Amino acid sequence: MKRVGIVGDGYTAAELLRLLLPMDEYDVTYISSADNIGTAVSALYPQFGDMTQLVCEPTATEAIISRCDGVFLALPHGQSMPLAAALIEAGLYCVDLGADFRLRDAGLYRSYYELEHTAPELLSTAVYGIPELYREQIAVARLIANPGCFPTSAIMPLVPLLAAGLIEHKGIIVDSKSGVSGAGRGMKETSHYCNVNEGVHPYGVGTHRHAPEIRQQLELAAAGSVQMVFTPHLIPMSRGILTTTYSYLADGANEGDARAALAQAYKGEYFVHLLPPGQWPHTRWVYASNHVQISLAQDKDSHILTAVCAIDNLCRGASAQAVQNMNLMLGIPERRGLELIGLYP
Repeated sequence: MKRVGIVGDGYTAAELLRLLLPMDEYDVTYISSADNIGTAVSALYPQFGDMTQLVCEPTATEAIISRCDGVFLALPHGQSMPLAAALIEAGLYCVDLGADFRLRDAGLYRSYYELEHTAPELLSTAVYGIPELYREQIAVARLIANPGCFPTSAIMPLVPLLAAGLIEHKGIIVDSKSGVSGAGRGMKETSHYCNVNEGVHPYGVGTHRHAPEIRQQLELAAAGSVQMVFTPHLIPMSRGILTTTYSYLADGANEGDARAALAQAYKGEYFVHLLPPGQWPHTRWVYASNHVQISLAQDKDSHILTAVCAIDNLCRGASAQAVQNMNLMLGIPERRGLELIGLYP
């Protein structure tokens, strides 16, 4: 049994507990909080009842090192850098669910997050945590940059297409819709029920921090520069992401080629489902699960390819993918604890 800790007490931390507590392979020995120190987890999240006796503690590096083999850092951007550096040096395994290690360029991080990166030496060693794309690197890593929720939903359909040379590098559009839990557990006027219900609106247009993360992975796949526009929208549901991408097919390529490339890329992958022609992903079908649904079609009157991906933002877009990554790092069967969660009959 591996001892693991959770640093943070927000929505992603609650999802981590939901996944980890029933697993025989893990013993959750530590959870920390900034605002709820001394509060029992069962009081903060009554759904766990007597499943755990954990109490939220202050974040203390020495306590984490002495009580954990692996740690999930579920913190706002800027807060994981010093902690991750100390934990890695002490020999622990870390999965950072925040943004601190997703961008390889410290200057780009400064530009989008308005902070100096204090552990730039770790940027080259942190592995981007989409197991279906980087499984071998994850299995031997000490630090995983768990992808953002929007990036996961855009990268998974587009990377195989770019890697196969089937779509153009210019003119890629990523249009995403997210449930309100993506805004986090804190009180914000923009996520109040009265401001969200009965409406849909874009935000972060042209400036969203997930754009460079998406572009970075697309350019790695394309082995060159990629021109991409990303626009997120908030929709009145609690969780889920539906991302629709538009791209120009390369000369001579067609929908059949694109479908074959995705089928080959995700052949045998338990959590990734390429839906048959004419069937489209639905956020309800992946609700509270680690599963990914993808489908695509070529526009009838043009050379434009539409690819759609549905994930759960708190699971595949955060906590379940984090557990999948930790399973790989610690030598636990990759699918353990994740196979059936959240699936509707």
